[in-house]
Parts: sequence; structure tokens; C-alpha cells
Amino acid sequence: MSIHDGTPKTLQDAILYFSDERRCADFLAAQRWPDGVVRCPVCSGGRVTYLTNQRRWKCRVKHPRQQFSIKVGTIFEDSPIPLSKWLVALWMLSNCKNGISSYEVGRALGVTQKSAWFMLHRIRLAMQDHGLKSLRGIVEADEAYIGGRQEFMHKHKRDAIREQGSQLTSKAIVLGILERGGRIKARVVPVINQKVVTDHVEWYVEKGSEVHTDSSLAYTQLRRNFVHSFVNHMHEYVRGSVHTNGIENFWSLLKRTLRGTYVSTEAFHLHRYVDEQAWRFNQRRMKDSGRFVYALRTIIKRRLTYKQLIGVATT
Repeated sequence: MSIHDGTPKTLQDAILYFSDERRCADFLAAQRWPDGVVRCPVCSGGRVTYLTNQRRWKCRVKHPRQQFSIKVGTIFEDSPIPLSKWLVALWMLSNCKNGISSYEVGRALGVTQKSAWFMLHRIRLAMQDHGLKSLRGIVEADEAYIGGRQEFMHKHKRDAIREQGSQLTSKAIVLGILERGGRIKARVVPVINQKVVTDHVEWYVEKGSEVHTDSSLAYTQLRRNFVHSFVNHMHEYVRGSVHTNGIENFWSLLKRTLRGTYVSTEAFHLHRYVDEQAWRFNQRRMKDSGRFVYALRTIIKRRLTYKQLIGVATT
């Protein structure tokens, strides 16, 4: 599709195309209501009237908040930042392979770094995919440890970790489950043990599938419902078709993003960055315009306030 039929193909096209606020609203409305029927976000009714002067709709069913704009009920709700900037930010985050920092977005869009950081986290909320299940075929499972190296920590932090007797205590743990050649589901987990691993794999993977892991004891219970094969990385990385190279590739992409683009990531927000990278990985075969439109269709009924983001209110 080209810019002339309503979908930009490049970032430059997107900046030019979405420079008009009315065009942004029309484009978003076409994605939000593909059947052409504008529906009230409160009652879901289609009896609405467009108020031209206010650029809002009014629902003819009596209830609180009868008037609503195109932003209501989306990640853009209550944001004073125009759609012309929101849509460009959405384009950049959905298509930049290694992510994009809030400082870069702030400079590019002319907003503060704090506003850009908030914008990007709201977009990451839209990228969460809680409904991903039924991974099948050959599935790879592995964990990654995310965090700073002890030699670069302050002495009091390093001493506290050593007192606990673990080299990995200070790091966050991400469990990943990859359908070979297909999709991935990655979750931040508090610990890695047999119960956590088994519960996650049984939830996301179709029973009877072939699951490949390393030789960690945390994966030994998988043999109950799956064909479990493993490789001992002390001696080998591939044995015939048994390996975890696919999910290791995802870990390299994730760590490159965290270390190279975001540099310093709080453990409290790590799950958002993991969701972002997993979303781009799952849509890797799409073109830029397709990824952008797919992301735009996931912004409905997703809301993240600043208090929720910084942990003042429950997320």
C-alpha cells in the first residue's frame, strides 16, 4: 500500500502524512471502526452524532460522558499531545528493531523526555499479548538473567549479594517459550523452579508437543505432558535437531536492546520492555506499514495513567 491509499510505507511518509491532525483522526477512526459505524466507548451503541465544531461525537443514549473524542478508550486518552506526534512515535517504536529511547523520541517530536518516556510506555501496554497460547510443534524453552554485573556495582550492594550466597540474586529472570520458526512468549518470573516452568509451559504450549531445553533441573517435570529433549551446554549446543538456538537468538535481541538503547532499566518496568521486544519479534515478517497498522489496532481498551506507571496506583 502506498501513501496515496491511506497507509504510509516509510517513516518519512508517516511524518508527512500524519502532519495534519484531521487526517490523523480519520485514519485512526478507520482502524478503530473498520465497518464505518462509530460506536460509543461507554455503551458501545452506534447512535452517535458528529459535532463538527468540537471534533467530537455525541452518543444519543443518555449516560455519563455522552461526548467523546477519537482518543477516548485508547492509550491516547487524556493526553494533550496531538495525534500527529503520537502516531509517529507509534511508528518508530513498532518498527525500530532495537527499540528507541525516550531521549531520541523527545528530540524528534519536540516533547520533553518525561513525556516521551510516558508515551512509549503507553504504547508498550498496547503491545502486551496476554492471549497468546497454543504454541505447538517443536518448542524451545529457556531463561535469561537480566541485570548489572557485580564488579560494576557499589560495594555495599555487592557485599549484600554475596551474603545471600548467590551470583544471580541481583538479576531479574525472564522465562521464554518459543515456537520454532514462529511466535514467542516471554514473561518476567520471580524464580526459576520446576513448578514455575511447568505451569508456564503447560499454559502456553499444546500438550504432546516436543519441548527442547537445556539440562537445567527446572525442566525435568516437562516429560509428564510433553516430549522433552535437552542439550547439555557443558558438552554440546546441538544434537541432531535438538537445540535452543532459536530462543538464544531472541535473548541476544532483547539484551542488545536493553544494553544498547535503554542502557538502564528498572526491574519494576522490565516486563514492559520484554513485551515490546516479544511483540516486534512475533511480527517480524510484516512490513513496516503492516506492523504499524497492527499496533494501532491494539490500542483500544488499554489505559495506563502516570500514577500506575510509577507504581503509585495498582496496574
